[in-house]
Amino acid sequence: MSDEDLMDLWQHNKALIATGAATLAGVATFAYLFSGTRQTPVPRSSIDLNDQSVIIDGKPYHRASKLSKPPDFFQRKFPVPNVKVVSDVLELGKKASDNGHCLGSRGGKGTPYEWLLYQQVIDQVKQFGAGLIHKGSKPKNSTFIGIFATNRPQWTIADYGSHYYSMVPVPLYDTLGKDACQYIIKQCEIEVVVVDTEDRVWMLAQMKKSLPTLKRIIMIEDLSGEIKKQVEELSIEIIRFTDVLEIGRSHPQPLSPPKPDDIYSIIYTSGTTGDPKGVVLTHYGFLAMVQSMLLQSKPTFEGHCDDVYLSYLPLAHNFDRACHILMFMCGGQIGYYSRDIRLLTDDLMTLRPTLFATVPRVLNRLYDTVYAEANKSRLKSALLNWAVSSKQREIERFVYRKDSIWDKLIFHKVQEKLGGKIRMVLTGSAPLSPQVLTFLRCALGCVVVEGYGQTETGAGISMSLPGDPSAGSVGPPLPGSHIKLIDVPEMDYLVRDNIGEICCKADFLMKGYYKEPAKTADALDADGWLHTGDVGTWLPNGTLKIVDRKKNIFKLSQGEYIAAEKIEQVYQSSPFVSQVFVDGDSLKPVLMAVIVPDQIFLETWCKLNADQNLPSSLTDFCKLNKAKDTVLADLLNQGKKAGLKGFEQVKDIYLEKNPFSVDNKLLTPTFKNRRPELRKKYKSVLSDLYSKNGF
Repeated sequence: MSDEDLMDLWQHNKALIATGAATLAGVATFAYLFSGTRQTPVPRSSIDLNDQSVIIDGKPYHRASKLSKPPDFFQRKFPVPNVKVVSDVLELGKKASDNGHCLGSRGGKGTPYEWLLYQQVIDQVKQFGAGLIHKGSKPKNSTFIGIFATNRPQWTIADYGSHYYSMVPVPLYDTLGKDACQYIIKQCEIEVVVVDTEDRVWMLAQMKKSLPTLKRIIMIEDLSGEIKKQVEELSIEIIRFTDVLEIGRSHPQPLSPPKPDDIYSIIYTSGTTGDPKGVVLTHYGFLAMVQSMLLQSKPTFEGHCDDVYLSYLPLAHNFDRACHILMFMCGGQIGYYSRDIRLLTDDLMTLRPTLFATVPRVLNRLYDTVYAEANKSRLKSALLNWAVSSKQREIERFVYRKDSIWDKLIFHKVQEKLGGKIRMVLTGSAPLSPQVLTFLRCALGCVVVEGYGQTETGAGISMSLPGDPSAGSVGPPLPGSHIKLIDVPEMDYLVRDNIGEICCKADFLMKGYYKEPAKTADALDADGWLHTGDVGTWLPNGTLKIVDRKKNIFKLSQGEYIAAEKIEQVYQSSPFVSQVFVDGDSLKPVLMAVIVPDQIFLETWCKLNADQNLPSSLTDFCKLNKAKDTVLADLLNQGKKAGLKGFEQVKDIYLEKNPFSVDNKLLTPTFKNRRPELRKKYKSVLSDLYSKNGF
């Protein structure tokens, strides 16, 4: 969603705002008249919201889901009949939808979605797998098929076409970098890669000398004759995706479905240091995780064949593939974005999804934009705060709706920008602040659920209960999972104080890192517990709260341990901050930071604080010491309010006009800081800050 789209969210309210106090009085009258109408609570889980998890063995720090059945919380079963491996879900979806719409795509802005029916998808899936086999791929669980493409129907057809014949899809993605892609292809001995663009074909071709196993590239988009010739001269066969389907149609193969314990996929972590690690997940494990999410969602969210999902999060990660399975299991429809993030809003408004899976970065930007516009005047701000307060009271009564007076006057445009039909938002990968979460529930008039997990857990191990009006946690454990806390003495996090590293155990955890026994042993202990590296605490209502990160800690010269991500999360609450990187040196006693200011907030703040004579241009703002001092003062205030210790507060900062991004390799694909890359890029900047401050 572009900043231009977000800035448009409030434009429809200008006439309303212009009428001043008279309008405010009118709104009050309407709000009063409509306050008692159409307030039907959503269906709720049977779980007591004040007591959401089960204590195991009398240890308050060790908990499981109340939806699991004691004493055997790891019951190996298949709640959905005839669904024992991932590829089974397509037939289930065909039956649930009566062969309705399955996968959809569009040609770009202004064009409608065109759909493949479930049976058409199943036919192409079988044809793709059969075509691979006819071209020499072996239908067994040790055959790895690379997929190097952006979200589109062919991605999913290649994914499931591999599964139907027991083969293993291995996603690749640009942001891993050329060296990492080369490493993955070599480690998995991949012979065939499905590719969508010429640039990616050429990238693989340039690595051919180091990739003796690579024999074939299956091309989704058209390839110029010159590049095709150059690639084939390197002894790589180029074949069109449509030709593979035709080969499979002409040479059908008997299905060779996988077993539940077979490898479903190897998903490589984006990582921040060293080579990526290949997470090995099984069919049973990934299905069990998705079914646990479905069970946790009932009865508030029941999937059905009218549900529509927009796929834009990278399919190379677990989150979006889990959502695909969820949609297929209920016969839902999956539309793919236009592969241009600038058109995301147009895709949403055209597709009109009912389920929206996203990441906090997108939701934070939506929140910031709305409030930046509202804060331009006291009346706008008063109306927005009044609207949120009114709808929040409804949500506390489990009422989620889009037809209140506030929806018609304030929130309608926000809802329409996301298509207007969303009934559940699912977010993960990073914490979402309670303030933003509450606003979204009010503004979107729907359930917003926050989950927690890692690549190593499939996608999730905990998820908030839909309809729960509270905020600030990632919910109770998913059914079939245990979560416990263990001491982190070097950070003074002790279980006796109800805080420690989060460890989890479930059937849907990874089996290990592919060909990496030592790294597997570091992550999975002898009893099968995955050590996540995250620090959490149990809230009084039995839900889990993420409070820190064990990894990426370092010592200052005086011996104090620093968890940089915790400090960054605190500073992120400053409205001046769009992005932040906090760093330290074991030879220095203080911390420094690089801050990317928030352009939208600056535009509003500089107008409201004209006496400060600071420019709203990000480039000009970042040049001024006075601007730096203003931002630093607010950061220190945020840190003080959050209870940061003196040594945890930064001593000085550098203002950066260019955002950290995946493209410039300063963020991982899940939008986390790449600390080694940031440290390398800003080495001289940080050194100058230390020198200027006498260190």
